[in-house]
Amino acid sequence: MNPGELQAPVIEWAALSPSLIVFGAAIIGVLIEAFAPRSVRYTAEVALGALALVGAFAAVVVLASDGYATSEAQVAGMGSLAVDGPALFLQGVILLVGLVGVFLFAERRLEPAAHGAAVDSFAAQPAAVPGGPAEREAVKARHTTTEIFPLLLFAVGGMLLFPMANDLLVLFIALEVLSLPLYLLCALARRRRLLSQEAALKYFLLGAFASAFLLFGIAMLYGYAGTVTYSGIADVVSGDPASVNPGLAATMGNDALLLIGGAMITVGLLFKVGAVPFHMWTPDVYQGAPTPVTGFMAAATKVAAFGALLRLLYVVLPGLRWDWEPVLWGVAIASMVAGAVIAITQTDVKRLLAYSSIAHAGFILAGVVAVTEDGVSSVLFYLAAYSFVTLGAFAVVTLVRDAGGEATHLSKWAGLGRRSPLLAAVFALFLLAFAGIPLTSGFSGKFAVFRAAADAGAMGLVIVGVLASAVAAFFYVRVIVLMFFSEPKADGPSVVIPSPLTMSVVALAAAVTVVLGVAPQYFLDLASDAGMFVR
Repeated sequence: MNPGELQAPVIEWAALSPSLIVFGAAIIGVLIEAFAPRSVRYTAEVALGALALVGAFAAVVVLASDGYATSEAQVAGMGSLAVDGPALFLQGVILLVGLVGVFLFAERRLEPAAHGAAVDSFAAQPAAVPGGPAEREAVKARHTTTEIFPLLLFAVGGMLLFPMANDLLVLFIALEVLSLPLYLLCALARRRRLLSQEAALKYFLLGAFASAFLLFGIAMLYGYAGTVTYSGIADVVSGDPASVNPGLAATMGNDALLLIGGAMITVGLLFKVGAVPFHMWTPDVYQGAPTPVTGFMAAATKVAAFGALLRLLYVVLPGLRWDWEPVLWGVAIASMVAGAVIAITQTDVKRLLAYSSIAHAGFILAGVVAVTEDGVSSVLFYLAAYSFVTLGAFAVVTLVRDAGGEATHLSKWAGLGRRSPLLAAVFALFLLAFAGIPLTSGFSGKFAVFRAAADAGAMGLVIVGVLASAVAAFFYVRVIVLMFFSEPKADGPSVVIPSPLTMSVVALAAAVTVVLGVAPQYFLDLASDAGMFVR
């Protein structure tokens, strides 16, 4: 090659196929919105989204079976993306959550028909003033917001890149690609639009702050190491002489840049995780967003963010373990305690589940702090188990309704077990899984992360986790008692009979909760086999 000749980048297309399939489908979805008749958009978007996510999941399975999760793990995309066990495992979970999210988004039997047309949970004219003439005209014209499906696909695509990012710039790009669609989706609720828009604005503003922290951290780490690649930064942190850039030799000795940069990036990721003290957006956004969006976001975002956090701490900053480990101890304890205690005072089901998710972020951080292979595999298993329980719980919330829409106030759930015993029993199953009761997936997940933390010497963290779980069990059991041992009110809510879409979501979530609780060993082994990061 001549000295001035440009060299074409080498891209491993097959290794990156899951992300490419999802992004390709998202672009096609945008074209459908632009050119297809309004009457066919809904069917086309649902079919396209479901097929794309199934195809991407099949690609993940093929890559794993070809050894990319173990012996054939590699760094692809000119060193910017890692295709290894943790990345493929988390991608598989995110794709399944995304597929279930498509089903929840597509549900059209829960809301009363408007002008003879079935409607979903999303505003007919999101840009219109809530309750204004433009919105009424859109409802009368039977408009539906089918743009939600390309937005979901773009969010899933960003989530697929987030845990496999092997480059700080790709990490930031993936964060924005997954976040921006979620900001929009949170503002599109058909009912209680102002609350939905308030939630979206809070999420956007606090998310922008978190992105700024991440970007400043990236700049500082680049100033310290002279590179944005994970392996390059790790070599400089470890003091490898071959990695020292002569032009940056002076700044490489400045640990302040390293410590502040690493801390700021960690803050940005802990915001997406929803851990204390970066959790303030969680209850408001969970309550205000359309419930299908809340379920999808609560499950998938946590999976992607913990994957990115694991890779940052285990691949980039293992040399700073004695600096970041005490901080994560404090964050984990604060998350477990605050999430469990504040949840006791909640009177709204969605806010209760939001504080529950904060407590679970603390439980998962106990596995992160272990800094062992068992710690990684336990976190992977916990994320898979937690995501389906969360999806199932929010799917049940969409079915309990009164004249004003979803009946999310806890007082309205009194006697639900007598009105609809099956639905209340399924919701009780999910609550018991959140509480970590044996024979549910929640117990298997908590046992795995606590055992990994105990084996790594973090027994104090385990004790706090067990006590926080006991406190959390109180408010979960309180809801169960309210449903089954209280008299139903005469004007109480009714349970809507959904389409097979939502029924399949609830059934799948319940089945996964039971299977991972009764026979978790195969999936624990799967997570264990996928627990090694490529460096």
